[in-house]
Amino acid sequence: MEVNPSALSKAGNAASYAERVQRQVPGLQSLHQMVGVLLSERVSKDGHILVLGAGGGMELKALATQYKSWKFTGVDPSMDMLNQAAVTLGGDLERVTLVNGYIDDAPQGLFDGAVCLLTLHFLPLKERLRTVREIFRRLDTRSPLIVAHHSFPLEGGQKDLWLNRYSEFISASGVDVHKSKSSIKAMREKLPVLTPTEDENILEDAGFGNIQLFYTAFTFKGWVAYKDNAI
Repeated sequence: MEVNPSALSKAGNAASYAERVQRQVPGLQSLHQMVGVLLSERVSKDGHILVLGAGGGMELKALATQYKSWKFTGVDPSMDMLNQAAVTLGGDLERVTLVNGYIDDAPQGLFDGAVCLLTLHFLPLKERLRTVREIFRRLDTRSPLIVAHHSFPLEGGQKDLWLNRYSEFISASGVDVHKSKSSIKAMREKLPVLTPTEDENILEDAGFGNIQLFYTAFTFKGWVAYKDNAI
């Protein structure tokens, strides 16, 4: 992918995006650090990591900073977001291939690990399962997949309880109250959130094993799973 040269003058936009996301995701910087630790358990010094939903490049930058010899392929459907990623990455861009598209547009691999943060909650169940299966297909044996996204109980009033808690959190983090309420309304009506059990079942149905919960923060959950049972 060719990065728009004019994007290199828009560092302010990238910084603004990063600040906004950090307010909305509890412990985002620590999440990125944990992702690196989990990947490094199995990824060799010259590893190649697939990042699906690369967005503004925040996790790419965090991982590239932690692990100087890894290579990355970042995939995202938004060209604007990929341009922001190029700004965020700076000199680390030389170790990153940016791909405009979805999982089907990603190289076939085989990758040494994969990361998908704050992305799968936008996909309905069938498409989510298909996407995770496609990630599985692109991973080498024993490789980890790390995912984190909105996932919380939905029955018996639990959905409203957790959404209200999340609303209070982002308001306390500096998000305008009206924007907070609007975001929660959109999540309640449009976001195809699954329960943690359903999310774990998707990972298992896609072929992953040894599924472990490592991150939980209000409405967010994060898992690491492995292609251990591949033939």
